[in-house]
Amino acid sequence: EPPAWAPGPAQAAALLEEAADLLVLHRDFAAAVERCEAGCDSLGPGPGHERCLFLTSFAEVKCSLCVVGIQALAEMNRWREVLSWVLQYYHAPEHLPPKVLELCILLYSKVREPQVMLEVGSSWLRDRANQSLPEYGPLLELYLVHVLLPLGRFEGAEELVRGCDAFDSEQQLAFLGTICESRCRWAQREETRSAAEEQQDPVTETVLGALSQKLLTMLTLLRRALRSMSNHFYLLPYKKMLLATFLLYLVVVRLDPASPTSLPFIYKLVQLFRQAWAAVLSPIHRPPIRD
Repeated sequence: EPPAWAPGPAQAAALLEEAADLLVLHRDFAAAVERCEAGCDSLGPGPGHERCLFLTSFAEVKCSLCVVGIQALAEMNRWREVLSWVLQYYHAPEHLPPKVLELCILLYSKVREPQVMLEVGSSWLRDRANQSLPEYGPLLELYLVHVLLPLGRFEGAEELVRGCDAFDSEQQLAFLGTICESRCRWAQREETRSAAEEQQDPVTETVLGALSQKLLTMLTLLRRALRSMSNHFYLLPYKKMLLATFLLYLVVVRLDPASPTSLPFIYKLVQLFRQAWAAVLSPIHRPPIRD
């Protein structure tokens, strides 16, 4: 008698086929993700622990749904959601199927965000049950090449290689040699970067020094100009200028210039402006010349 949850994989398999068609043929990535989510939800938590179901149709269908969903999310440039989207169906990094973990490592390495898979890959590789899987060795190599070495985690890489029972002595020596070469290249890049920064610092200081000198010169000239202007305006006949401005206000705003009664005021205003102008341009009120 088939188990009670047998209809779940059948429904999920149908949704998987629809999702694959939407992904490959119709290029409808959003609909493909919806079918994958519906398929994973139809499977439910499943009987027992997820790890015991890797070789069952339940686990295979669920893994395939997640693979199609990852590809659809990546096509929509929603790769930041991939890891959290997958973990909502497997709940823990060490429960991820090898194919899903491989795809996640390659995806985040391609988008140059390998640090996202740092803790996830470490948890999966350190799990005892995963170390007995035939995919453990290739996944460890993938994790080393695409996650640990690009991030400069050389000590952690050496520790994983030495503690891996899936590698024989020759493979361990080969991986340790790869780690050593990567460490040397990393050190050379750091030295080159430090040398470039040291060469850039004097140039930056020289440019900043020149700019500071120019700014200081401009501020000095501006201070002298302001002092000269203040001395000049201090000698002007302010009372006459204020009086002329007030009379101008009366003529323009309060009086009608076309009216005959306004002519005496306009005449007096003109005379007052002439006197003020002559006072401003006279040698007495010119600013003194200083060294």
